[in-house]
Amino acid sequence: MGARSNPLLPNLFLAKLLIASTVQFLIHKAFLFFPYQAMVKEASTYLFNATKQRFFFKAVKIIIPLTPFPLYRSYCLQTEVSDLYLAKVFVHEWAHLRWGVFDEYNNDAPFYVSVNSGKASVEATRCSASVTGKYIVQSCTGNSCTTRECKSDEQTKLYEAGCKFVPEKTQNAPASIMYMQSLPSVVEFCDQSTHNEKATNLQNKMCNYHSTWEVIMNSMDFSNTSPINSASPPFETAFSLLQTKDRVVCLVLDVSGSMDGNNRIKRLKQAAEIFLLQVIETGSWVGIVTFHSTAQIETYLQQIINENVRRDLTEYLPISAGGGTNICAGVHKGFEYSNLYGSEIVLLTDGEDGGMSSCLTEVKNSGSIIHTIALGPNAAPELEQFSNMTGGLRFYATDTVDSNGLIDAFSGISSGSGNISEQSIQLESTAQSVTVKQWMNGTVTVDSTVGKDTFFVVTWDRSTSPPDILLRDPKGKEYRTSNFTVSDLNLRTARLNIAGTVGDWYYWIQNKHTDSQVISMIVTSRAASLAVPPVTVKALMNKDTNNFPNPMVIYAEVSQGFLPVLGATVMATVEPQTGSAVELKLLDDGSGADITKNDGVYSKYFTSFRGNGRYNLKVRVQGKDKTVRLRRRQSRALYVPGYIENGEIKMNAPRPEPSDDEIQAKLGSFNRVASGGSFVMENVPSGGTTDVFPPCKIIDLEAQYEEDKIHLSWTAPGNDFDVGQGKYIIKMSESLLDLRNTFEDATSVNTSSLVPKPAGTKESFQFKSENVTIENGTIIYFAIRAIDNASLTSEVSNIAQAALFIPPKESSPDSTPNDDVINEGINVLTIVLIVAGSIIAVSIAVSMIVCILHKKNRRGGPELRM
Repeated sequence: MGARSNPLLPNLFLAKLLIASTVQFLIHKAFLFFPYQAMVKEASTYLFNATKQRFFFKAVKIIIPLTPFPLYRSYCLQTEVSDLYLAKVFVHEWAHLRWGVFDEYNNDAPFYVSVNSGKASVEATRCSASVTGKYIVQSCTGNSCTTRECKSDEQTKLYEAGCKFVPEKTQNAPASIMYMQSLPSVVEFCDQSTHNEKATNLQNKMCNYHSTWEVIMNSMDFSNTSPINSASPPFETAFSLLQTKDRVVCLVLDVSGSMDGNNRIKRLKQAAEIFLLQVIETGSWVGIVTFHSTAQIETYLQQIINENVRRDLTEYLPISAGGGTNICAGVHKGFEYSNLYGSEIVLLTDGEDGGMSSCLTEVKNSGSIIHTIALGPNAAPELEQFSNMTGGLRFYATDTVDSNGLIDAFSGISSGSGNISEQSIQLESTAQSVTVKQWMNGTVTVDSTVGKDTFFVVTWDRSTSPPDILLRDPKGKEYRTSNFTVSDLNLRTARLNIAGTVGDWYYWIQNKHTDSQVISMIVTSRAASLAVPPVTVKALMNKDTNNFPNPMVIYAEVSQGFLPVLGATVMATVEPQTGSAVELKLLDDGSGADITKNDGVYSKYFTSFRGNGRYNLKVRVQGKDKTVRLRRRQSRALYVPGYIENGEIKMNAPRPEPSDDEIQAKLGSFNRVASGGSFVMENVPSGGTTDVFPPCKIIDLEAQYEEDKIHLSWTAPGNDFDVGQGKYIIKMSESLLDLRNTFEDATSVNTSSLVPKPAGTKESFQFKSENVTIENGTIIYFAIRAIDNASLTSEVSNIAQAALFIPPKESSPDSTPNDDVINEGINVLTIVLIVAGSIIAVSIAVSMIVCILHKKNRRGGPELRM
């Protein structure tokens, strides 16, 4: 497809296209690929028409793993459905991931109140509103099922629980692909003319009531394109198969004179040794190159087939430093024997090199992936160009030894093959300065999803003899210093490899040196079983380079396979190039930086910038047995309960749910540590900063009517995004678009009695409206702006819609229905809460809006039977 990726989408989201789309392109055997050709070709034509003759799939590459691994399965292979249905679902998912649009249905708020021509009615959340159907409840006893029309819920006045909107199979509505793409008539995205801004869906909430087509048209893909004068794609989709190869990694290590300072060469050996002995996967090929003014090959590629090869490789790690810095020489030497397409180079340097630009073209055309590790404050500022242009990872380690930054960087360079069962998982990485004869102690949980190749590693930075070590397993067995292995080539590292005993491991380490020294504990393991995916953590930021005063957003995705892990405690540590580290707690509560509640993605804004330069990110996750849990992750394609054909209601089978085998009943306690790499800050004022950060946008405003008062609730933002405490401006209007477009002109709500709370806590505010006459069919919209002490204001919140709706009295068998009769038993006016939308506009150029979705991985099959 001739289009560029949305640059605002984090790499994690784009990578998920390979594993989360309808068609899972990681397939087990080559012959399984061929049934997908027809589907992808259908999708290409469907996309071409949906984008008004602009885009299609010109070429598709299929990645075939070396060996099948049961973690990845495709529901498409398990369910017989048409190519056209799968093609439509694929385009639906493609629009999520490529253009960041949202679903136009809402399983959590399937109905809303609408007023047309002065008459109020309950409508299904959909786009377009011209999709017709009936509201049906199905009841089944055994194999016998009956249907009836839905009734009103006495409390909400919307339709009762279990009510479903069943569409007509034959429709005139051409939209929308993001609502119910399975309908035969649906061939378009909702545009300005067909968009339903009243629907209570995420597209409205997250994209400021703009239609999906408006958002798509404002993406960079469409900036330089025009329709193709053709009724069909000008090229037929071409397919190619790519076979995963053995992993090839070359360590290209700086041994220039500056590496002799700050104990860097010894720390390099410690960290690289952990990589070779514990992190790099069995079956991989590894070579080592060192460089100063010139470069030399220390060892050619060796395949790791046993522990002896791993130990042999560690003997080639450098132990001394001297000379100048010629980074291009090291990279060029690495290319000499790791020039296979997709091979990896781990490039570490602490120095500057004015000649780096001379090899940029060679790096770009190499086909290799270069991961960069910048060590210390003076590492070449151009270093990240290598990783950026080759798709590699980027890390930064300070000279602060008790941060374990260098060890964490090497531990974060795991395989991208997708076979998580072979990857090293970091359970612990902690270090502290311990005074003479004092103890460092802690607890590490080895959970049931890991336990293979578990290593406990203790490092220290001064003494040539190890500290006193006591390690106790969950059954009470103790391991002493004598049980650990200390290498003759690395006298400051002790290592113990144990069989995976599940439970809490306790350690005590005493400093026997004559002076204080930094002692660290690192624990790594691998998946216990091919059949059970381990709990994993992926840490990342919203961008690699940031300009002050824009905030950074820190993310951590905690999951087990495709299932999000909820209830974990997630702490992020951001270490600047100068100054002390900053710790912050990431949340998955659907407020502040966290867009979606309970999706396993924990988020937080970061604004504590200490100056220009590199910042390092590390995330620690702890799950407690009584609080952590898994959540079922549903298919993103809308489940259609049935359809109406020639007046006959035909219901589909219930939505397929994941089996209990796929969701373990008890996850248990666990520990994880993950490096999120590094980012670079620019334009931070040198003399300190004033208050330049506004409060973050409120995205969870809700409202309800209690007797004669309106009750609003939301999560408090901060003074600086989601830190501190702000104040509020609350507005109300009978026009949704007026409130969106002219917030300041809307009617103000008196907030003199509202006492703001600290960020992250729940706000609650009641008031009596004196400006609006409440009667049946009245809809009132509410929105909030937070304001800080420097009079900086947040974006307008999501808009909460409150609608008074008294449904018509339902007829009984002995009475004649009368739409004009109102239920006389209702004495109290009832406000129906509907959270209708929000403003989350991201400007590109002048007024382009791109909405970003963290895509949930899909499970379950297609539900509409055509």
